[in-house]
Amino acid sequence: MQGLLNAVVALAEDLSLEAVLHRVVSSACQLVEAEYGALGVIGSDRALSHFITVGIDEDLARRIGPLPTGHGVLGLLIRDPKPLRLHDLSQHPDAYGFPQHHPPMKSFLGVPIRVRDVVFGNLYLTQKKGGGDFTDEDEDLAEALAAAAGVAIENAGLYDDARRRTAWLQACMDVTGRMMGDEDAAAGPDDGLDMIAARALQESSSALALILVPEDTSNLFRVAGAAGQHATEWLGRLPAFETEDITTVFATGRAAVIEDASRALSGGPTPKDGRMLVIALGARGTHYGVLVVMREHAAGTFSKTDVEMGTVFGSHVALALELARAHRMREQLAVFTDRDRIARDLHDLVIQRLFAVGLSIQSLRRVTTSDAGARTLQNVTAELDETIRELRNTIYSLNDSAVEKELLSSRVLQAVRNAARSLRFVPRLTLTGPIDAIRDEETASNILAVVTEGLSNAVRHSGADAIRVAVSLDEGCVSVLVKDNGEGFTVPSPGNGLTNLQHRAEKLGGTFDVSSSPDTGTELTWRAPVF
Repeated sequence: MQGLLNAVVALAEDLSLEAVLHRVVSSACQLVEAEYGALGVIGSDRALSHFITVGIDEDLARRIGPLPTGHGVLGLLIRDPKPLRLHDLSQHPDAYGFPQHHPPMKSFLGVPIRVRDVVFGNLYLTQKKGGGDFTDEDEDLAEALAAAAGVAIENAGLYDDARRRTAWLQACMDVTGRMMGDEDAAAGPDDGLDMIAARALQESSSALALILVPEDTSNLFRVAGAAGQHATEWLGRLPAFETEDITTVFATGRAAVIEDASRALSGGPTPKDGRMLVIALGARGTHYGVLVVMREHAAGTFSKTDVEMGTVFGSHVALALELARAHRMREQLAVFTDRDRIARDLHDLVIQRLFAVGLSIQSLRRVTTSDAGARTLQNVTAELDETIRELRNTIYSLNDSAVEKELLSSRVLQAVRNAARSLRFVPRLTLTGPIDAIRDEETASNILAVVTEGLSNAVRHSGADAIRVAVSLDEGCVSVLVKDNGEGFTVPSPGNGLTNLQHRAEKLGGTFDVSSSPDTGTELTWRAPVF
């Protein structure tokens, strides 16, 4: 009895859930004199999602291989959660056998652990010291310890839940503060998204975090922010959705847990057998995109707290993005206001003075007698007229630049900047012709998608140290060139990216060409008419 009391007291010494679980197993082994012990946590799929062992060192555990998931006798307690004692574990009809390198185990005692009448997991004890069987007293002690463990696990779970909620809320405040206090974090629409993804990665204990934003009117999403495993391989890509789970979250604003990440998202590497939590980034009716965090299967599923606090985090991020956008708009408004003032000054003061000077020069013709002097006055007057015309064009340009829609050249530049974040160099960009005159949003979206996908392919596959991007508009035809000096290829590998570019060109009555060789790199050329 004293041993049981000591074990119960020991359970109350820790608040960390992981530490409490380890303490339960070690205390149970000491209490009933078992060589080996384990605690299997039952997941939402009724399999063992977490397995904690005592008596098997790390080297032996590594040689044994993957932890059990609930087959055989272990699964029997999951299906029928009642105490179970066996003389010889291997002789039970449900015995599943031991993997190679597993130590021999004969006597067995298993008891369920309940938290508020819900089976949390099972306590497995094997190999009674001295070679005998586990007794009735051992079973009673194990049940009593399991009851105390249920209370300790509940308390530790509440503490862990409160700690995680606090950490999520702190992340919300930190992200908002960074977005509003750091000029670089809010300089452009995609700036700061990597930081947001990194914070979500940390608080959700995930392996990979992606921020997907809609790509204008093309029904595509672009990876605008990434953190964790393979982050650079995802950045800038246009992933494919195998199901409607992600688009549904974007449309409805309701977070969702997807047990098989690869089933919902393709186009890049995902954690092995990964689980996915998809969170909407939206607030006050505005949808910015979605946040996707992924865990390896062994890390366990996402909890109710993850879903709730992830949703809160998504709302705070959306508000921070809205505030950052409003800050940029205020700065733009200040620039536009200044431009308006300059335009008025040029029109009301400078042009009027030049016009007066022109009239004065013209009046000199009456007092000029030589032909050379008259020609000089005529040339000066013509120059003044041309200067006035150029000033009027400048005034029109200043006023016209205050339109709300961002210029296409700025959007192309931003796409190149996004790609440069995953490179050790900056791609060279050339813009030729009046591309800002392209007002059709579908055409602009296609140009941006071609630039983004072309850069993404160059970043992922070429191993280049120089990339050139050229966008030109000439005689009613827009062309996009993406050229790198990387490894190249002899036969293009099939992929959604290049196929999409081909379809975009054909839809607009244009062309798409790919030329590549191992010696010269790869060149993508996309052309389409502009009406």
